[in-house]
Amino acid sequence: MKYLVTDSRDIRYNLALETILMEHADLSEPILYFYINSPCIILGRNQNVYDEVNLDYVKQHNIIVTRRTSGGGAVFDDLGNVSFSFITKDDGNSNGNFAKFTTPVLDALHEMGATKAELVGRNDLQIEGRKFSGNAMRLEHGRMFSHGTLMYDVDLDVISDALTVPKDKIAAKGIKSVHSRVTNLKPYFSPEYQDLTIEQFRDTLAKKILGVADLSQAKAYELDAATKQAVSDLNQRLFSNWDWIYGQSPAAAIQHRQHFTQGTIDFRLQIEGGKITYLKTFGDFFGQANVQEFEKRLLGIRYDRQSVKKALATLDLSAYFGKIPRQAVIDLLLRQE
Repeated sequence: MKYLVTDSRDIRYNLALETILMEHADLSEPILYFYINSPCIILGRNQNVYDEVNLDYVKQHNIIVTRRTSGGGAVFDDLGNVSFSFITKDDGNSNGNFAKFTTPVLDALHEMGATKAELVGRNDLQIEGRKFSGNAMRLEHGRMFSHGTLMYDVDLDVISDALTVPKDKIAAKGIKSVHSRVTNLKPYFSPEYQDLTIEQFRDTLAKKILGVADLSQAKAYELDAATKQAVSDLNQRLFSNWDWIYGQSPAAAIQHRQHFTQGTIDFRLQIEGGKITYLKTFGDFFGQANVQEFEKRLLGIRYDRQSVKKALATLDLSAYFGKIPRQAVIDLLLRQE
């Protein structure tokens, strides 16, 4: 097995590299690939970003949002997390077989003291009923990767603020909150593994999986200039592309209603391909102008703060909503539940 670590902390570049390796690398030997990301949210291929992410929060805190090519759910990464990927040929028996790829990881974690870590359900790694790793796969043309996260020392408070997990998903798992369902590995490790830097944790894990005393003994996978250029191109074309991240979201019906001292506004929206395709405004506000003019201004506009503010820049909102403050109207329209 060959070994690769990326120095990039940008999830979009790191996912692009993984994709290029899966599609084009010499896989006569599997590749074990590790990456560490600055704060980010990674959506599953088929998820609706507007249902899963608190977009106001992530923008305020400079958290990157992107979408991977594999399925599964949304995950939050920061510099306290290590992500791993096994990139290999598809032997015909690996689709959905997460145990095959998580077993060597679990064995390494057990050696580090987290002896109760286990694969639970379809693709989660848990310890004492709390999740520390989500895993997903992609298979195509006889090649595949199986990748996952490992929460070593992640800021758990941010997860609850950045992700808006649907209430039915939480209720189905019999838990009270996202926070109560996740945990870091660090407290479960033996004392000698509880004060590692994130890079030391990554390297310790790699050595145990690869069975080497020093990573200089591992077979390194080298990236040539052509591969690096292909990664950069794919990053721009896909993982940093607004249409891939937001436009992939299926149609979403949204209602935002709020009572202000100056009246009530009730917005009903339909979002398709990340853009506003339907907007109807109800309420008892005291605007004098026809609110349909306001609605028409936003049809076809991207459903994000920058695009909405730009579309409304020359519109006097007091003509439509009376004394309800302009910023309050925009905030309600874009509110994250």
